[in-house]
Amino acid sequence: MIGRSALMMELRARIARVAATNFTVLIEGESGAGKELVARELHLRSPRHRGPFVAVNCAALVETLVEAELFGIEERTATGVRGRRGKFEHAHDGTLFLDEVSDLSPAAQAKLLRAIQDMSIERVGGCGARRVDTRIIVATNRPLLGLVERGQFRLDLFYRLHGVEVLVPPLRARREDVAELAHYFLERHRVVRSLQLSAAALDALVAYHWPGNVRELERVIERAVALSGSEFLELDDLPPAITGGYVEVLLPAVRARESMRAWGSRYARLVYERCGNNKRQACRELGISYHTLRAYLAYQPERTVRGEDEMAE
Repeated sequence: MIGRSALMMELRARIARVAATNFTVLIEGESGAGKELVARELHLRSPRHRGPFVAVNCAALVETLVEAELFGIEERTATGVRGRRGKFEHAHDGTLFLDEVSDLSPAAQAKLLRAIQDMSIERVGGCGARRVDTRIIVATNRPLLGLVERGQFRLDLFYRLHGVEVLVPPLRARREDVAELAHYFLERHRVVRSLQLSAAALDALVAYHWPGNVRELERVIERAVALSGSEFLELDDLPPAITGGYVEVLLPAVRARESMRAWGSRYARLVYERCGNNKRQACRELGISYHTLRAYLAYQPERTVRGEDEMAE
């Protein structure tokens, strides 16, 4: 798990405490934030670490095959069908990770609830229950309570899963980890291509809001490794979606030979407009005082190019 931000340190501490128990865990977080990585870390730090870790993407399960996939199927249940164990049995003495559990149908939710309550399953076509000893970890990118209120998730299953939660923060909430993650992904692909990250490219990566989280950052680095024409990952090697705001704000200032005060004033105006002309919110975004913001907004850039004396100064 990469990152030294306060949020990541808090997440590691919570994982260490929760891993020592055998309780069912609910992991919440946006898509691409690293929920499966957290689940694997919980397993590796638990007393069950020598047992199997079985991951199931509930969103990819076909409705008619959910029961067979999770609980297994008996031999000769139907013509040409071979008996096999389900995911619950595969995870015996280990951990079963159910990703995107919110995508299960109501019928599948009912079957899952019974299995978790009794810790026993019945194979499709079987006539007897089988005891299983597995820890359940579930994950979702949608708040389950909101789905319960809209009638899209069973209340009793929610209470069975809710209680021990781990929240995975989005990447935009821990921007100080972007540089370490970017260097980690570059190092991982060093066998393919050795690249160094330029300061401008790093600034653009940190400024981006990362709707796809860590997964998106990894793809961006892979793209740069494949397409970069030099040994440095430059601003031009990044997708327009990432460099757009950076290029729109910074490069015109460089070309116009603006002073730091002029550039700061223009940037403050852009943030101020983005905040709906709310000075208090703009001050928080910029990390400056109210009086400093007023000075930036009142500043009038020079109408002429600076002279040689000013440049020398």
